Formats: sequence, C-alpha cells, structure tokens
Amino acid sequence: MSREQYQVPTGGKESFGGASGGTNFAAEVHAPIFYTCGDCAVRVPLEKGAPIRCQKCGARVLYKERTKRMVQFEAR
Repeated sequence: MSREQYQVPTGGKESFGGASGGTNFAAEVHAPIFYTCGDCAVRVPLEKGAPIRCQKCGARVLYKERTKRMVQFEAR
C-alpha cells in the first residue's frame, strides 16, 4: 500500500474509549476476526473463545489476515 492510497481513520479518540464515545469501541470488541485456513484457504470468522478450527475441513492451522491499516517500520 503506497502513501497515496492510505486513508486516515476518521474515528479519532472517541472510537478508542474516549469520554464521549466509549460505546463504539465496545461494539468492535465482539466483532469476529477473519482467518484463512491453511488447508482449504477458506475465510473463517472467529470470535473470542471460539474453537480454533476450520468450519469447512476441520483443520486447526489458521492464518490471521493482514491488517487494513498502514504499517510502517523504521529501518536503520
């Protein structure tokens, strides 16, 4: 992702548990996180506490998808 394609999040401090918007962050906590099965490459949604297993083939090797946010490292 290039710098020109990156879009700044519009939530601000309110979406991260600020004084006025603490409910937005609480709603996002229970959203499922998507993983990719290592055997059949199906997208698997998992919530907190759910068994780590593919719903299609039953494999236990799941890979977390890459984040949509920009990640920048400082090289030396």
